[in-house]
Amino acid sequence: MAKTVTTRLDDGYVKKIDEMAARKGIDRSALLRSFFLCALKEYTIRDSLEDYKAGITTLWEAAQRCNLSLWEMIQEVKRAHIHTSYDLREFEKDLRALNA
Repeated sequence: MAKTVTTRLDDGYVKKIDEMAARKGIDRSALLRSFFLCALKEYTIRDSLEDYKAGITTLWEAAQRCNLSLWEMIQEVKRAHIHTSYDLREFEKDLRALNA
């Protein structure tokens, strides 16, 4: 079930949001929902990349958390210029997760 979430914004931000919503032909709530979902996805990817770089999660686990395919997650790693050693132990762990 959907829940209502509220927040306070300065008048200047509300004015910009309303102007953008009007240009797009949608209401303020729809625009803010779009902003929030986009930011949530971006934050989840960034957070997962940090965990992957720190060795906390495997590439496959990071991809699952982000709801991305393994190949899409590899592209995110490349975009973030993350260079980590992907050893045999991690590969085997990812294989087990794929087969589960």
